[in-house]
Amino acid sequence: MSPLSTREVCQRLRDAALGVCALRCIAQESGTDQMSVEIDGWHLSLDFDGQRLHHCLQCRCPEGRVWTLDTTQRFGTDPVSLLSTWELTQIERLLARAD
Repeated sequence: MSPLSTREVCQRLRDAALGVCALRCIAQESGTDQMSVEIDGWHLSLDFDGQRLHHCLQCRCPEGRVWTLDTTQRFGTDPVSLLSTWELTQIERLLARAD
């Protein structure tokens, strides 16, 4: 089974930003700036810098394929970095409401 691509994970976030798929907060990691969310059966672990979405750390799709952030790679390997400013703002608003 091949791993998820950055673009596949980014598309889930875009779908949530556009309201095509519902975004649901599963858990806020105590003592950290991390949050687990679910988007149409996809489970994502997100990292924040204060109130700003900083990175997607990991994603698992319903079929079991996984994507994991590799911080040794260059720009464009984090799905959050591929979002437009508007999409990022929408995701942050959805997460603030879900909190």
